[in-house]
Amino acid sequence: MASVALAGTTLVAKAGVARQGRRRSSVNVNAAAYNGAYAEELVATANKIATPGKGILAMDESNATCGKRLESIGLENTVESRQAYRELLVTTPGLGEYISGAILFEETLFQDTRKGTSMVDELNKNGILPGIKVDKGLHPLANSNGESWCAGLDGLDQRCADYYKQGARFAKWRSVVSIPAGPTAIAVRDCAYGLARYAAIAQNAGLVPIVEPEILLDGEHDIDRTLEVAEMTWAETFKYLADNNVLFEGILLKPSMVTPGAEHKKRSTPDEVASYTLKMLRRRVPPAVPGIMFLSGGQSELESTLNLNAMNQSPNPWHVSFSYARALQNSVLKTWKGEEGNVQIAQEALLKRAKANSQAQLGKYDPAGESSEAAKGMFEKGYTY
Repeated sequence: MASVALAGTTLVAKAGVARQGRRRSSVNVNAAAYNGAYAEELVATANKIATPGKGILAMDESNATCGKRLESIGLENTVESRQAYRELLVTTPGLGEYISGAILFEETLFQDTRKGTSMVDELNKNGILPGIKVDKGLHPLANSNGESWCAGLDGLDQRCADYYKQGARFAKWRSVVSIPAGPTAIAVRDCAYGLARYAAIAQNAGLVPIVEPEILLDGEHDIDRTLEVAEMTWAETFKYLADNNVLFEGILLKPSMVTPGAEHKKRSTPDEVASYTLKMLRRRVPPAVPGIMFLSGGQSELESTLNLNAMNQSPNPWHVSFSYARALQNSVLKTWKGEEGNVQIAQEALLKRAKANSQAQLGKYDPAGESSEAAKGMFEKGYTY
C-alpha cells in the first residue's frame, strides 16, 4: 500500500499484494497552488484591478521607447522630459474612475513628480494600483527561426521584494511568439516556461503577475492561423503555470486579440475578432482567472475599443478588459506636444480614451463622435519597446 498526498488530501493506492515484512513507503506530491503569506492579498489585488468598467494604463515603455515617442513631438529624451510626461499621466484628475492599475517602468516607480510627491503616491491618491514591468527585454533565441527569448529571471525575487516595498502591487512580464517565424516549439516552450517561473516568483513576493505571451501582429496570415497559434501558446503557458503551482485566482492575463496578421489582405470586423478571441479564451483559460486585460498590439485607438466592446456584448466568465499603452496615449502625446500650457487638454484626451474603453468593458461603447485620428493604425513592423 502506498500513501500519496495530493492537493492536501491523502490517497491510499493499492499496489498489489505486499510481501510479508515489506516496508511501506510514502510519496508526497506537492500539487497545491500557492498558499503562502500573500495568497489572500493577491486575490484581493487581482479582483480590485478587475473592477467592472475599469482597466489598466500601460505606461511601462523603456526609456529608449519613451524617448522615441517624445522625439515624435520634438522633445529630447531626458530624465526631465520623461518625468514631465509620466507626471501628466499619473496626476490626471478623475483617471481612477476608469483605470484601476498603471504599469510603470522602474524609473517611474522610484521617481517623484516635479512638485516632490512620489509617482506612487499620486496613483494611490487617484485610487489606481501601481504596477511594475519586471522583464529585462527580448534577446535572440539560439538555434531558432529568428525568434526571441525574454530575460529577467536572475535576481527577480529580490527585485520583486524591492518593488513591493516601494508600493507596487502587481507586475508584468512580456514575452512574444512570432507566427511568420513558425513559431518553433522551442520558442513557444521557452516563452511559456519563463512566464510561469516569473509568475511564481512574483506571487511569492506579493505581486500579482500579469502573464503576457504576445502573439505578434506581424505577418500575412489569416485569423484562423492566429487562433491556432494562440491556442497552442496558451495551452503551453497554463501547463507550466500549473506545474509551478501558480495561484490562478491571483493572476491576470494580457493576451493579444485574435486577429489576422497586420499584412493580411482582409481585415476582420469587431464581431469576428470577438468571436475568435472568446473561442480561444474559452478553450484555454480557466474561469478561476479574474481578469483578461487585452493589449492593443498596434491596433488603432478606435479599433481596439470597438473590438473590446464586441467581446463584452455577452457574459464572460472573466473580467474582459484592457491594458493599453499606445491605444490610450497616442492622442495624449499629440495633444500635449511637450508644452506646459497643454497639460490640461492632454489630460482631457487621456480621460476621453479611458472613458471610451471603460464603456467598452461594460459593452456600452458608442463610437459616435470619434475623430479620424482615433482610427489611424499604429502597427509598426518588428516593433520593440
